[in-house]
Amino acid sequence: MGYDVFVGDLSSIDIDSDKKIVVNTINPHSYVTSKSDSLFREALKNSDVLLPDGSGIVLAAGQIDKKKIKKIAGSDLHRHLLERLNDRGGSVFYMGASQRTLDKIHERIANEYPNIRVGSYSPPFKAEFTKEENEEIVERVNVFEPDVLFVGMTAPKQEKWLHAHKDELNFKIAASIGAVFDFYAGTVKRPAQFWIDMHLEWLPRLLKEPRRLWRRNFVSTPLFLADMFAYRFGWKS
Repeated sequence: MGYDVFVGDLSSIDIDSDKKIVVNTINPHSYVTSKSDSLFREALKNSDVLLPDGSGIVLAAGQIDKKKIKKIAGSDLHRHLLERLNDRGGSVFYMGASQRTLDKIHERIANEYPNIRVGSYSPPFKAEFTKEENEEIVERVNVFEPDVLFVGMTAPKQEKWLHAHKDELNFKIAASIGAVFDFYAGTVKRPAQFWIDMHLEWLPRLLKEPRRLWRRNFVSTPLFLADMFAYRFGWKS
């Protein structure tokens, strides 16, 4: 369907790589959104690693490419990289979210991963940043010079921002992980493991935030399934 997804083990994402690594995730909603947003599509296609963060993507890989892959959520990536950083004594920078959320992230990492040096910045809450605001964000990150940069501003804003500024930023791995900031901080509760294991994580989230999430479930999901079947039966190439 026009995208390659990372199928291997997360341990293959090397913090000590000689080149910058940009990691993004894709789910049915972001796939559908990218069809009408060329900058978002470019950002996803230019990812060094694109993780299948959605049961629909796993299903499509099996139906279209005959590949057996597993769902790898942004939370999985986040936990994996923090464990690696704690083992080696690395650094992480969180860019995005409210100051309250960032403060809670600092507190939790201090307890769970004491060997990690943590930096953060809460940018202005607005649809687009000015040139001066972008320069401020880049400077904040570069002064800290993190091993891992996490960007959390919701999709597609976060992916497009990282794609536009990756060459200016100092990092080894950068990942757009959106809601993971709030999940990890505890300001938003992630659905229980039962729902995750049943591939129904979307359901309790929809019931909790119907106004924000109805479109992705009742518009994007049917459109994604229609595309998947079109590719599966050769109606699209």
